[in-house]
Amino acid sequence: MNIIITGASSGVGFEAVLELILTGKHKVIALARSEDKLGRLLEIARGLNPDCTLYPIAFDVVHDDYADLLQFIETRFDNRVNILINNAGALVNKPFAELGESDFVEMLQSNFIGHVRITQSLLPIMGPDSHIVNIGSMGAFQGSAKFAGLSAYSASKAALHTLTECLALELTERQIKVNCLALGSAQTEMLEKAFPGYQSPVMAFEMGKYIADFALTGHKFFNGKIIPVALSTP
Repeated sequence: MNIIITGASSGVGFEAVLELILTGKHKVIALARSEDKLGRLLEIARGLNPDCTLYPIAFDVVHDDYADLLQFIETRFDNRVNILINNAGALVNKPFAELGESDFVEMLQSNFIGHVRITQSLLPIMGPDSHIVNIGSMGAFQGSAKFAGLSAYSASKAALHTLTECLALELTERQIKVNCLALGSAQTEMLEKAFPGYQSPVMAFEMGKYIADFALTGHKFFNGKIIPVALSTP
């Protein structure tokens, strides 16, 4: 499989990449803004599987130009992408009354617009049986418990949830499946920012493995679904 994953420099994205390269069956392009963290990812990946095919690329899905990236994909992936994991994102933890318009813009750009941009850019080279996996949040899952300070973050993730359902319908004839994993807590830097001092019962590597496995097989069972991935009920 030719796989592209965004937000690969830390957290569950980092761990998902390590899971995907273990067997040596897949080629992975890992995108993130931090070149240093991507270098660390490559070092660990080669330690786990010296023969892995992993291309870490410093890239901002919101602001960077896609021309060079698409040329790289054409060369390394024979201009074909089988799986896109839209995992990049950011979080603002601030009471609603203190949020500025710029906070909402930042959340929408990082958690929604960036995914729109890369998905539109890659769709022409995604064929039948491809899978787009959007990484959402339980904070945006309808009917779930909500938390103070996360209104801008949760609203931006809710937009991604709805986009998932719309894309699944639009891409039916092309046989491209689109699903969204609404993640509950996993022990990451982002969780610490959202809930300082909280210890999640789920480790980042466990959630990363789940994401990797779902990206490879979930489209055989689901399409257009927002799937809660949490130990608690919504």
